[in-house]
Amino acid sequence: MQVIINGETRNFDAPITLAQLLDQIGLDAKKVAVERNLEIVTKSTYGDTVVEDGDKLEVVHFIGGGAPDTVNEDTDCAQTGADCLEVGGQTYWSRLLVGTGKYKDFEETARAIEASGAEIVTVAVRRVNVTDPNQPMLVDYVDPKTYTYLPNTAGCFTAQDAVRTLRLAREAGGWDLVKLEVLGDQKTLYPNMVETLSAAEELIKDGFKVMVYCSDDPIMCQRLEDMGCVAIMPLAAPIGSGLGIQNPVSIRLIIEQAKVPVLVDAGVGTASDAAVAMELGCDGVLMNTAIAEAKDPIKMARAMKMAVEAGRLAYLSGRMPKKMYADPSSPLAGLI
Repeated sequence: MQVIINGETRNFDAPITLAQLLDQIGLDAKKVAVERNLEIVTKSTYGDTVVEDGDKLEVVHFIGGGAPDTVNEDTDCAQTGADCLEVGGQTYWSRLLVGTGKYKDFEETARAIEASGAEIVTVAVRRVNVTDPNQPMLVDYVDPKTYTYLPNTAGCFTAQDAVRTLRLAREAGGWDLVKLEVLGDQKTLYPNMVETLSAAEELIKDGFKVMVYCSDDPIMCQRLEDMGCVAIMPLAAPIGSGLGIQNPVSIRLIIEQAKVPVLVDAGVGTASDAAVAMELGCDGVLMNTAIAEAKDPIKMARAMKMAVEAGRLAYLSGRMPKKMYADPSSPLAGLI
């Protein structure tokens, strides 16, 4: 009997259950999600689902778990009345969200996340390496009971692929708070808004809480919010470009009209970019490359943490008005 698992052909002597198959290839059924012939298999049926000749299986990582299981009343943001980020019905101290890609190894990833102070980390859903199922996993270094894992659809270019990916992610880890991105092309990685709208509509109907990467178009952002997305995430500049906010006017318009959190996503390059986003009134900033590709990712993570905090405080303080002419700081009365 031949079965295709994550694109690789495996031979088995006779039909076996999915639970038996996972055990034979050395995978913990609790840590993976399985799609059989393009249909997700629920974990409770692994023992009853018979794998047959010619079946095609996709087995993806269980790469995290979501919010902490318990709430510490002394430190819970929602109970202190502090300036918290609230998204998808949960509250967070940190307004900095970070990605987990591009680091040299998982150890550096963990150190950078800790230095950033982030509480939400984005994670990609990828195939398990069935040839070497004992390879280290992100969950071994970044504790899902400490951080909220935010599955995203990085690398998806159609609504169908994005929806399929997040359904697998939910089966793997029980997530409903997710980040949706549907890309238009490989060169710019700009969002394909037609496909994004289609995917968002389907995911929301399916019970997901959708944080959505989108263009900096106020009309499109309003439509996504009206549809039911829990956070709007316009790009500052192309993903991984480090160019900073290219269209502050549009970002400001999006913030002014929104009744859900607005987080700048993509294009931040350094701490001043993060501060500018927060001074505009953004509720948060999501970044990956700016930290991971810095010469010292740990120091840059600390810088980004402070920049986000400083920008938020400056926004809440209310900056002085800009003036055409000088206005002396010292009183003129009493001059010698």
